[in-house]
Amino acid sequence: MKDTIVQVKGERLRLLVDKALYWPAARTLIIADLHLGKAMHFRKAGIAAPAGVEQENLDRLQRVVQRIRPREVLLLGDLFHSHWNGSWDAFVAVRRMHEGIAFTLITGNHDILHPDVYRRADIGREAQRVSGPFVFTHHPDPHPHQYNVAGHIHPGVRMIGKARQSFTLPCYFFGAAAAILPAFGGFTGVHVLRPTSGDRVFALTKNVVLRCMGPNMDNETR
Repeated sequence: MKDTIVQVKGERLRLLVDKALYWPAARTLIIADLHLGKAMHFRKAGIAAPAGVEQENLDRLQRVVQRIRPREVLLLGDLFHSHWNGSWDAFVAVRRMHEGIAFTLITGNHDILHPDVYRRADIGREAQRVSGPFVFTHHPDPHPHQYNVAGHIHPGVRMIGKARQSFTLPCYFFGAAAAILPAFGGFTGVHVLRPTSGDRVFALTKNVVLRCMGPNMDNETR
């Protein structure tokens, strides 16, 4: 697998193939929009949902935490899709495998579980996090002094093949004042962004983070 390193506000950030961002200086793994429990929520409502997607999300979460071994996992909102269902217990089992790592949720619009549910799972909650040059939020919220890192949008980019066929991939988006992370959850869909000159966009394939547009980035390495 090929991750990518990008420089933002003097900080090295590692864009992971696993749809998560790692900030080495703070030893913080940053994940947006897991939407755990969404497939089960849909099935309970009689709406078809792909089988196995919940376990795939949890397996990938376990794999990336084990691979990176951060000091903290910072979840940028929409951790759980809706009201409690059994998928929460499966997530807590994964969280308990990493007792030495802090888990903190930046609350999003889908995070409606009772506060005691998060407390019993040893998950802290914050409205936002200001750390170094960054302000971490769920909804994109550009700040006058810090560079905003957010989720919520589920960003995607449309790619055009040599035969003029098009396809859409999830992506990391870095604008002048804010970054938007790809949705970690596998049952979320994407919203195609329209980058402008100066924006940096990194598309995600199964095995590589691919720079697909942006200004010259000689100070970035793969």
